[in-house]
Amino acid sequence: MTTTRSLTVSSPTSKFEKTDVPLPEVKPNDVRIEISFSGICHSDIHQARNEWHEGIFPMVPGHEIAGLVVEVGAEVTKFIVGDRAGVGTMVDSCRVCEYCLNNEENYCVKGNVATYNGQHFDGTPTYGGYAKEIVVDQNYVLHIPEEIDLDVAAPLLCAGITLYSPLVRYQAGPGKKVAILGLGGLGHLGVKVAAAMGAEVTVLGHSETKRGDAIAFGAKDYVLTDTAFETHVAVFDFIINTTSADLDVDLLLSLLRPHGALVNVGLPGKRQTYDPFSIIAGEKSIAGINTGGIALTQQMLDFAAKNKIGSNIELVDAGNPSSIDAAYDRVVNSDVRYRFVIDAATI
Repeated sequence: MTTTRSLTVSSPTSKFEKTDVPLPEVKPNDVRIEISFSGICHSDIHQARNEWHEGIFPMVPGHEIAGLVVEVGAEVTKFIVGDRAGVGTMVDSCRVCEYCLNNEENYCVKGNVATYNGQHFDGTPTYGGYAKEIVVDQNYVLHIPEEIDLDVAAPLLCAGITLYSPLVRYQAGPGKKVAILGLGGLGHLGVKVAAAMGAEVTVLGHSETKRGDAIAFGAKDYVLTDTAFETHVAVFDFIINTTSADLDVDLLLSLLRPHGALVNVGLPGKRQTYDPFSIIAGEKSIAGINTGGIALTQQMLDFAAKNKIGSNIELVDAGNPSSIDAAYDRVVNSDVRYRFVIDAATI
């Protein structure tokens, strides 16, 4: 059986260690990717620590994968050996439901196959990007343009599409006032993308420490959240909430113009509540978006390349697996600017 070296957790409370996990054979429609870099997403932490639901262990996290194609199956037409390739949050879907047929595989009725902590339709487990190699069906692999370095491109495969998707859906562009709530791994990419689309971007933050960064990324203004509730009532066309904090939803809704939307892409630890009067009075809406389909993700990568957008990263040397545990703790403590990326060469 072929295997690949990986960074693995064996239980929700265990530390990372280097192990060998099965590497699927390359079937006719598959490509084998030598992983160069893998982003650390906060959802990796939630899943590795069983904070969302019971995980499948041993687990190899990672769904922000960038690397090079080193082998293609006999029927592959979309890639050749040597291509720069990316893998995001899914590696398969049913391909026949209305959403899959509409290029929205992320909403597959049967449930898409998660890149890790999931199961293929034949029941075999999926292992993610904290590894040397991965084998994926060509239809769920992305082309990473030459204009983006692979290390800063990796986080685009989840964080990037998570922000690009709502910005497209709610038509960010000239004349639109967009607020990004939280300037973290998600938020900093939201600012860059929204600004590149031509929108007027304001970052809502809880302290002054990131004001300079926000402006450098393209924001017109940086406003402390508590102040905004007094000075920015009925200002924004939509707000993208990238945080996992428990916030006053009614106060956030007060910042929206009529017909505005509060779009959630972060996941708070507790239930959120709101007063229906907060949305009825101004025909406002509360929404959520979960990444994007393969076609939209490719569109995002092409947009990022055209506008020279990449993630601001800290590179992690995985020679000692404890460096991943330390990175996880720093993410939880909001101590990273702005995304950790694992150098797979050191695994």
